[in-house]
Amino acid sequence: MLSAGRDHVQRATRRAIAKGFGALAGALLLAGCSGTNLPFPQPQQPAPPQQGAPAPGAFGSGPVQVALLLPLSATGNAGATGQVLRNVSELSVSEFPSASITVVPIDTRGTPEGARAAAEQAVQGGARMILGPLFSGEVAAVGQVAGSANIPVIAFSSDPNAAGGTVRLLSFLAESDVNRIVFHAAQNGRKAFGALVPESAYGLIVENAMRHAASRNGGQLIAVERYKPDTTSIQQAVGQMAAIAGGSQPRINALMIPDGAAAMPHIIAALQSGGVDFGKVKLLGSGQWDDPAILKLPQLAGAWFAAPEPAGFAALSSRYQARFGAVPPRIASLAYDATSLAAALAGMDVANPFPPSRLQSRDGFQGTDGIFRFDSSGRNERGLAVLEIQAGAARVVQPAPKTFRGSGF
Repeated sequence: MLSAGRDHVQRATRRAIAKGFGALAGALLLAGCSGTNLPFPQPQQPAPPQQGAPAPGAFGSGPVQVALLLPLSATGNAGATGQVLRNVSELSVSEFPSASITVVPIDTRGTPEGARAAAEQAVQGGARMILGPLFSGEVAAVGQVAGSANIPVIAFSSDPNAAGGTVRLLSFLAESDVNRIVFHAAQNGRKAFGALVPESAYGLIVENAMRHAASRNGGQLIAVERYKPDTTSIQQAVGQMAAIAGGSQPRINALMIPDGAAAMPHIIAALQSGGVDFGKVKLLGSGQWDDPAILKLPQLAGAWFAAPEPAGFAALSSRYQARFGAVPPRIASLAYDATSLAAALAGMDVANPFPPSRLQSRDGFQGTDGIFRFDSSGRNERGLAVLEIQAGAARVVQPAPKTFRGSGF
């Protein structure tokens, strides 16, 4: 999972690719508006280019204008990622040419100043919704402008603190990982939890989420150890945890380790040296574990982590490759689903396309990465699968829920 307060675009590839839904091939469905599903058309051939488009590079032909704010001219990975997100948004519109939106890409240059200027341009141009931007500093700047104009923002930053006001985050957040894996562990008799977390804002988010999720599921977070990103600190923290998790009668029976490939081999080796029996203490992880470098660690056989199911993004990736000739990064699904969400809502009422009551549907929405919904703070909750590491790969042992009701939320 990405650290709070920072946006590491490359790490977005960590997540397991998500389940699709039949002939709709990744189209977003409104799960609970007036008790009915939103009728979405089947994917079709792209519509002819719109004549007299409102801005260069705009796509779609609907009456509701949506601004897409991305770091299109930024250097390095940011600019390349911005272009992919722009492409996948166009893919979404082209697959549903009857959608009631026109999307106008606007360059943020990857800076807060550029994002503010882009937001002002979007407002002045008549945008009814803003999709993006990508980085937390950009989101803060856009939120100020959009909030004054009462325009909803669906942003892609992984910093949960960027949410609020009219800003909602569609990115993958740590709380969803924690809620899902703790619920599954508790359902399988694992209610005495420990956590080894980075000494960072992200680690604090995971720790707090673990505490609440454990209590909500009839369990307890018994021990937490924090570490800095160096071998000495990791060994010290793991040594303290091994005193609790090791021996013939460990005080915990599940241990959360939400870290990536750089730290995991050191943590696992230190736990083994400290006498922790992974048969007695189930190892739990976050979506960062969906990484070949982690999956191949033999000590993690039988460990669980939460992530989307695989088919949805695989289908999206295939269609993207057919159109643009390249494999999209994992983060591409965010722009696809955000565009689909805008199209879905606009199709319901072009005069009032994005009322807060619809955006905050408690039943949520179905996207490429499974079900999701926005809470009152602007953060999202996602319905994830539980995967088990086996023979260097991840196998779904608990499918992603189809509804938020009765799924541990």
